[in-house]
Amino acid sequence: MYITADLVLDERDIEEKFVRASGPGGQNVNKVATAVELRFDAANCVTLSDGVRTRLLSLAGQRANQDGVIVIRAERFRSQDRNRADARRRLTDLVIRACQKPKRRIATKPSRAAIKRRLDAKTRRSHTKRLRHAKPDYD
Repeated sequence: MYITADLVLDERDIEEKFVRASGPGGQNVNKVATAVELRFDAANCVTLSDGVRTRLLSLAGQRANQDGVIVIRAERFRSQDRNRADARRRLTDLVIRACQKPKRRIATKPSRAAIKRRLDAKTRRSHTKRLRHAKPDYD
């Protein structure tokens, strides 16, 4: 299964099982197994680097089990082919997102002028609030 020009997933790491879908579908929903349960063994996939594998399992969240298998269930459509394509597309999107390295955050420090502006704004706000207090009556 082609993900990018550099990355190809082995079909042996992907297992598809067809099950009955819930929801609308008329008589067809009780007879035909149209939902797809796609299982991708990310933990044992040799084409994924360690960094991509870690990010992939993190992005998968609840869809990944303890063994490192990602389970995607697709039952949006009434046909088996469209659900299968949908599950594969969702897996592809997930792997592509995992391939993108997050940008490193560069620690920055506010300038002296920015600190002065912030403190001046706080002083002005404090003064405005102080003017709202009721003055005691000494009659």
